[in-house]
Amino acid sequence: MTDPAPAPRYLDDRIAHWAATKPDAEAMSYLGRTWTWTQWYDRVRRLAGALTQRGIGRGDVVAFLDKNHPAGVELTLAAASIGAATVVVNFRLAADELVYVLNDSEAKLLIVGAEFAPTVAEVADRIPGLHTIIAVTPDGADGDEYEQLLSASTPVEVSDQRDPHDTVLVMYSSGTTGRPKGVEITHANLLAHIRYSHEGWEFDDGDKCMVSMPLFHVGGSSYVQTPISDGVPAVMTRDVDGAALAGAILAGANRTFLVPAVLAKVLESGPDAVALFGALKTFSYGASPMPLPLLRAALEAWPNTDFIQVYGLTEVCGVITHLGPEDHRDTEHPERLVSAGKLVAHAELRVVDPDTLTDKPVGEQGELWFRTPQLMKGYRNRPAATAEAITPDGWFRTGDIGHIDADGYVFVEDRLKDMIISGGENIYSLEVERVLAEHPAVLEVAVFGVPDEKWGEAVHATVALAPDSGSADVDADALITWCRERLAHYKCPKAVDLMPELPRNPTGKILKKDLRQPFWAGHSRSTV
Repeated sequence: MTDPAPAPRYLDDRIAHWAATKPDAEAMSYLGRTWTWTQWYDRVRRLAGALTQRGIGRGDVVAFLDKNHPAGVELTLAAASIGAATVVVNFRLAADELVYVLNDSEAKLLIVGAEFAPTVAEVADRIPGLHTIIAVTPDGADGDEYEQLLSASTPVEVSDQRDPHDTVLVMYSSGTTGRPKGVEITHANLLAHIRYSHEGWEFDDGDKCMVSMPLFHVGGSSYVQTPISDGVPAVMTRDVDGAALAGAILAGANRTFLVPAVLAKVLESGPDAVALFGALKTFSYGASPMPLPLLRAALEAWPNTDFIQVYGLTEVCGVITHLGPEDHRDTEHPERLVSAGKLVAHAELRVVDPDTLTDKPVGEQGELWFRTPQLMKGYRNRPAATAEAITPDGWFRTGDIGHIDADGYVFVEDRLKDMIISGGENIYSLEVERVLAEHPAVLEVAVFGVPDEKWGEAVHATVALAPDSGSADVDADALITWCRERLAHYKCPKAVDLMPELPRNPTGKILKKDLRQPFWAGHSRSTV
């Protein structure tokens, strides 16, 4: 598909373009509802009017909290059109985590799914800056506050008081303090990502994109901009489950991005599911390692599907390297299946010794540094953390360890940070350690990722209990329950080992690598 339109300067330019050039073509479908480009853009303009009426303007932040829903995309586009930013909140967060994100982001208005509204109501008095809360239902039935808001609002034009370097999205990513940091992504960042991550996505007439990854993840909020950019219909699912994915494919969706764990579930579901997924022309995957046996099984099961692996980070809007379809089926270079592919266009890479900050030669391990127009503006309200992550000359220090080979293929092998990636979700060990350490029977704790064939990694904790604290009645199950009462369940340990004391080096630092090593013996983080 070709499009002669000028390059967009703002995130909402493309939906406006398609509403003007093919107004009656299908743009978005969701749970049995479908909108044309004109209808969808009208909703965006009406929502912009509602935001303006409620005092939202340039530099403000609004929030969305729900499972996947077109309203989340509408809010992002509407806010962008008047110079505001949207924080897409992880609907799996515990109440305390939710309060933290909404306060830290300084959100003034929240659109919340009806099933999550009671939780918000319980903590609303702890979020003093949040002055407007609007509930939205999955089906838009009578009484839906969000639909009533749109119907009652007057559309407004886009603002002329904005800049391409204004923040358009705030995506929360775990940080070194154990509390998530708000990654500020601008119009220019996200538009660069849309352009440069497009390689391998040559759409044909009749194609549709399945949008199933949650919008609180860049795999959802960045990816959904792909069909909007190219004028391709999107089929959004509310959940990432077998029935929802099958329904989207039956509705014509033939291009998608998913995490490897979903692919594993499909292969386990039997020949009918495998045959149905054979309708996909493109299967892009990432956000967690793809076990090599699973990838080989997928390539065999779907010989006509183009597989694209992507590696990236929230700070670069998502994709920074990709392994294309040809590389997936290159029998002369099977070793490339465990690589992250090559850099996207207009990106630069350095492999740096983290101690000396000197560049490592081809083939040697170091910290991966990227410089790209996709790189975030910074961490919201955290200049020190931003300066630590981004060098004065614009290099982003990822905290990931890897190397590049002579042909330009990037291999990601480990992490300097203790980030755990489980089923595509980023989990920071310090955040879990902070919660476990609050248990009165816990003396010291170390949390790390261990291999998991289904999820890539699972959260594991090793704990030393405090003597004379009633610890005799505390076991692994009790500690896991303690975490589940205070954290989103996906962040909680799947297993807890109890030890008399944790190993430490001469300076007193816990030797987490020694605890981790037995679990990873014989494994590689790029293949597990």
